[in-house]
Amino acid sequence: MSIGDTLAEARRQAGLTVTQVSQRTCIRETIIRGIERGDYSACGGDFYARGHIRSIARAVGADPEPLIREYDQTQGAPRPISAADVFEPATPIKIRERRRPNWSAAMVVALAVLVGLVVYHVVSSSAKPTASSGSAGPQHLSTTTHKSAAKRHASASASPAPPTLADDVVIQLTATQNCWVMLTTSTGKQIYEGIVYAGTSKHWTETQPVSLMLGNPEGVSLTVNGKNPVPAGSTQPVTLSLGPDQKTTG
Repeated sequence: MSIGDTLAEARRQAGLTVTQVSQRTCIRETIIRGIERGDYSACGGDFYARGHIRSIARAVGADPEPLIREYDQTQGAPRPISAADVFEPATPIKIRERRRPNWSAAMVVALAVLVGLVVYHVVSSSAKPTASSGSAGPQHLSTTTHKSAAKRHASASASPAPPTLADDVVIQLTATQNCWVMLTTSTGKQIYEGIVYAGTSKHWTETQPVSLMLGNPEGVSLTVNGKNPVPAGSTQPVTLSLGPDQKTTG
């Protein structure tokens, strides 16, 4: 089986379209279709062709290394790396000149600190605490502290406990085949997006309605709050709206 046939078969097994692979890899659809047909002319050279093969293989759940070896055997080995490529930097290194210390700024800062110390000592020596303020201060502070603590305790005792949510959406998904999955909130915020590989499982517990998209619905076992929302016989990608009112769209 050729490289293109292997990638196309893995994409179909994962339930992905060429458009979805293009969105996940940022590779143009025309290049992906050409690679699946064995045409690498739009890749722009062997270096980019190898990179595209790796990206597409990872997106559809295939091992890229055997495909790269097959490409090198059929399309030509990579160009050897020369010593100049290894030791010559890609961009010139700029050496920053050592700046001389700014003694004028340092003297200004030191003078400002000295003036501040002098002012502090003058103000401290002129301010003398009275006996009445010294004796009444701690007692007043203690009374205020006890009153504040009592108010906080009363407020904490009076506040009701937070209500518990009973309408959780419990999702359990087990893949028997590779399947692309995307889970979003009802407002479009993404919770999860990726390929669930065969033999692995995913579990989510959400407190609000969510939307679940399956690229290969016949390759997964899905339960939502103990029930299977996927219509029987579904073979095409589906989108499930999960919540109080469950809906299913193709």
